[in-house]
Amino acid sequence: MELKGKTAVITGSGRGLGKAIAWKLGKMGANIVLNDIAVSDSVDATAEEFKAAGINVVVTKGDVRIMEDVETMVKTALETFNSVDILVNNAGITKDNLMLKMSEKDWDDVLDINLKGAFLCTKAVTKTMMKQKSGKIINIASVAGVMGNPGQANYSASKAGLIGLTKSTAKELASRGITCNAVAPGIIESKMTEVLPESVKENYFNNIPLKRFGTPEDVANVIGFLASESSNYVTGQVINIDGGLVM
Repeated sequence: MELKGKTAVITGSGRGLGKAIAWKLGKMGANIVLNDIAVSDSVDATAEEFKAAGINVVVTKGDVRIMEDVETMVKTALETFNSVDILVNNAGITKDNLMLKMSEKDWDDVLDINLKGAFLCTKAVTKTMMKQKSGKIINIASVAGVMGNPGQANYSASKAGLIGLTKSTAKELASRGITCNAVAPGIIESKMTEVLPESVKENYFNNIPLKRFGTPEDVANVIGFLASESSNYVTGQVINIDGGLVM
């Protein structure tokens, strides 16, 4: 599985899971377009780290909720590397609370970034991929979108919506040689999971057959497969990366 000559756009890739995905695809040979919000300094540091490792990389800053920013991201990719072959819709946030206490703004913010952002990014790369008659779109969903999660009505709804978007995109674009799949990570070691109460983490741990939390690399490895030609006959699928939490 190699990606030499391919260009991958990864949203929310300044740090954490997005950075791990970008690193994996870069080490597989892809040109990397890092994207994060305008106030992010981490994305610049990540770019320097990638350059030092010999990875071709360019940085774009912007908000995935704003079509103009998304179009600038795609334009930068095309002007720098002449193609957009892989899109990973990774940008996402959480604003957890019980439904009774959840504000309308917290609902809107999570749905806008996690779901609308993926829609706008997919829409923005579609014309280029259709012209190329090839492309890989990979959405980062969550097991929360498969089974729901108390205190995460907004996040679960956004990820369930992303799964629906994945399947619709796969059906619409298959005739043009474009695949679209989603991965649904379980509990992955990250800053987001570090803040979970110990009781919550223990409950999850006890229900994971493999008896460990996942790592960003566990997710990145599956995305490496989905981004490569080894997955050319795979589309419209949701792959759980959760140690067996959801079966």
